[in-house]
Amino acid sequence: MISRLRGTAVARSGDRIVLDVGGVGYSLAVTPTAARLAEGGGEVSLETYLHVREDALQLFGFGEPAERELFQHLLAVSGVGPKVALAIVSGSPPADLRRAIALEDTARFEAIPGIGKKTAQRVVLELKEKLGTMDEPTPIAGKPHAVARDALVELGWSVTEAEEALAATDPSLTPEERVRQALRAA
Repeated sequence: MISRLRGTAVARSGDRIVLDVGGVGYSLAVTPTAARLAEGGGEVSLETYLHVREDALQLFGFGEPAERELFQHLLAVSGVGPKVALAIVSGSPPADLRRAIALEDTARFEAIPGIGKKTAQRVVLELKEKLGTMDEPTPIAGKPHAVARDALVELGWSVTEAEEALAATDPSLTPEERVRQALRAA
């Protein structure tokens, strides 16, 4: 298993980079975090996961160990392959995804292209117990966060836009106040 690579990013195309490690170029599908690390042009160290299939070896790169760990858990969910797992991990920070799983927030996963309602429910159902035994997600707002997000969605915002706007608000405020702050900032 290839667990980590350290080298220089020599090419980038979409969500893939080529990492030159000792004269060998490894092609990796990467998360946005890993892509940002590789943009600098200097030496970068990426956490990796080698996905083995009958017809292919696919290498995935992550900017932090928590991304790789969540990716591996997602692969264990029936109906979730490496491309969908990468899309999920690329969509939000691992702590936010863990929080969404703990709060059974399927809407967060349904907003990701390629994930329907049943897959989102399966992800939450199958990972809630597994991730509960790991580091608990930091409770920034709990259910009130979902109330504020849903209010913004009802006002016409996408789930992703609502999450980004709420991330810039004070989590200790009431849902109503957080929505007001998000609307003022827009």
